Amino acid sequence: MAVHPNADSSNCADNGVTYDVVIRGGRVIDPESGLDGVRNVGIVGDQITAVCEAELIGRRRIDARGLVVAPGFIDLHSHGQGVGECRLQALDGVTTALELEAGVAPVSVAYLRAAAEGRPINYGYSASWSSLRMHVIGGAPLSGGADGPLDRLGSDAWRGPASPAQIAAMLRMLERELVDGALGIGILLGYAPATDPAEFVEVARLAAAAGVPAFVHARPLIEQDPGVVIDGAEELTRVAGETSVHMHYCHVNSTSTRHLDRVQALVEAVRAQGAKVTSEVYPYGSGMSSIGSDYFHPDRLHVLGATGTPQDVIYARTGETVASAGRLLELRAADPSGLAFIKLFDEASSTDRIARMCALPHTAIASDAIPFVIEDGHAYDPMQWPLPKFVKTHPRSAGTYGRTLRIAVRETGVLSLPEAIAKCTLQPARIVERAAPAMRRKGRIQPGCDADVVVFDAERVTDAATYQHSVRPSTGFAHVIVNGESVVSDGRLQEHVLPGRPVRGSTVSHVI
Repeated sequence: MAVHPNADSSNCADNGVTYDVVIRGGRVIDPESGLDGVRNVGIVGDQITAVCEAELIGRRRIDARGLVVAPGFIDLHSHGQGVGECRLQALDGVTTALELEAGVAPVSVAYLRAAAEGRPINYGYSASWSSLRMHVIGGAPLSGGADGPLDRLGSDAWRGPASPAQIAAMLRMLERELVDGALGIGILLGYAPATDPAEFVEVARLAAAAGVPAFVHARPLIEQDPGVVIDGAEELTRVAGETSVHMHYCHVNSTSTRHLDRVQALVEAVRAQGAKVTSEVYPYGSGMSSIGSDYFHPDRLHVLGATGTPQDVIYARTGETVASAGRLLELRAADPSGLAFIKLFDEASSTDRIARMCALPHTAIASDAIPFVIEDGHAYDPMQWPLPKFVKTHPRSAGTYGRTLRIAVRETGVLSLPEAIAKCTLQPARIVERAAPAMRRKGRIQPGCDADVVVFDAERVTDAATYQHSVRPSTGFAHVIVNGESVVSDGRLQEHVLPGRPVRGSTVSHVI
């Protein structure tokens, strides 16, 4: 997007416009143009219409002196798509949260449901390879993600080999999903590690032909699982080169664990050869997923776990640290879709490691936000606020962006503030914008861009969520504006404001 003349000039004072909102006197950081200076921002309706040094007249004025004004953060990897989960993310500076790794099926149902319920922030979905595989091979119904994107991952039915006819059926269904607005194809390959590599190639070719990314949870690495069909990082990078697909490596930090340097070297090597590979990280030392999934079997804990023992696992619903392999098997049988933490490394002694992860090149920040877990015996109203104590999640669902700014910028200086903002805004926008041209208006503070804006105090912004108190909102985010409407004002959530809009793909049909 070309920078509007008013993005860094004072000539917008003479246009006679009275703006709906004026954000006055903040340090405006636009990662695309490189603007980093004190400016006034004018908003009319749902668009930014002026960015300049001159005073602007506004019906509503936000005093941003001493604060940073940046594009709203864009989360490419958010499984927590309900109203409550999106509210937590808004309080962490997020204005767009997309479910791209797991995806949903059918996407048409998910878009309709979100629109009917309303969302405080923008939303969007990829086509779900795993859901369609569960349907075609395992006979599971398609719910549009109503049961949660991580549901049924522990079932063996969908993880078996697919016949040529089944693969053809899945490809036809994926193509239909793209035509219906999916933003790419989400591929949970790591949850079905015995899948024939040829099937993955076919799905990648479909994504390449449609001009959309493949958002991939890779298979385990050979160091983690010597018996794996093919090394996950080598496969992902090789298929990216062979098919010319835009391959997005989901949470490269948690799937690579202590082998991240080797994986990153592979990614950089294939990029140097012209392949399109991007990645993402979250700044935490524990993962979370369905306890019935492959990763949580007692014989598989070594793949991701810090020690490879059941004590690496905490069952989220009760907070129980699993004491033995026998107890882990009991929980897997009783609640296979129940969410659990798995310790990847010790966070307390790993601040520098977390900061270095955030600074990886060509890597966006993404939360991997998790749907809420409700303690037994309680009923949760999705519109309830503040959130009750019986609601739990992973702290990354509430604090990824505040934590990134605290650790990578303020505490370690590994990233400058503009660099960190780019990883939270422009980089994720560019990953999706070929599939969804509307994303070209996000991740920027420029006239003509969407009025998705975050205003925060760089000296005190921080995460507040912990593993014991996982739904504590971040602090330091003074204002969050979505499509021109304030979702967070003076640090307080505006509970009845639901201005979120769908982000849809623009793929046209083609012949497979």
